[in-house]
Amino acid sequence: MTADRSGDQPETDGGDRRDAAERAGEAPLPSDRAEPVGAPVVRGDEAVTGQHAQEAVQFNPDDADSLQQAAETVEAFAQNTAGADDNVYMLRGAAACAALVRGEGSYKAAAERAGGEASVAFIRKWARVHDLPQSIRRHVAMGHIAPTAAKHIARVSGDARFDLAWAVLDNDLTVREVRTLASEINDGTDAERALSGHEVRLGRIALDLPPDLYRELRRRAALDGTDPDELAAQALAREFDRH
Repeated sequence: MTADRSGDQPETDGGDRRDAAERAGEAPLPSDRAEPVGAPVVRGDEAVTGQHAQEAVQFNPDDADSLQQAAETVEAFAQNTAGADDNVYMLRGAAACAALVRGEGSYKAAAERAGGEASVAFIRKWARVHDLPQSIRRHVAMGHIAPTAAKHIARVSGDARFDLAWAVLDNDLTVREVRTLASEINDGTDAERALSGHEVRLGRIALDLPPDLYRELRRRAALDGTDPDELAAQALAREFDRH
């Protein structure tokens, strides 16, 4: 449920973006949330959140009692009094924001229902975080991506979400840098160009290989007259095509 950047109603153009990509012959990456709104898919995964998984709350936007719990959670979240200020807590607040918007039908109605310091802008920002794909949310839950950085990653759409998220992981970008990059991308700058302007090379990653694979990679690259990057890219492309 990506937020509408210009109005009050929740955004519904995720499918349109995917359809456009398919018409262009591209295989769109799942850059929006695929799971039900409010479901603790990441928060409830013990492999990701440890003992916090047992405390994961599901916010069902179609259930009156659950929606009331979401409203109370959003109000407390806006006041930062709902619990420890950790990544899992922030994701819970984001889930409550998204569920409340879905249940009430608009950001304005959600803010009125929550009351307190929960403004439309506050709810919109955190509902967007809940809309991020699971692959990114998992890194937020594990502390690899700060929730405040995730807010800015969620401001962009499509592959740019992954480009920013993985740039954070591989280049230790600050929240301020992520905010600046998100603004540049939303202003029309291509994500790769925006990252390059901040001395971040999209696609660069450091890998640790077992010695036997490392030796064979170097050997084959030399015999094929190519470099290890190209050989690894070809192998990964074949592997990903199989799944």
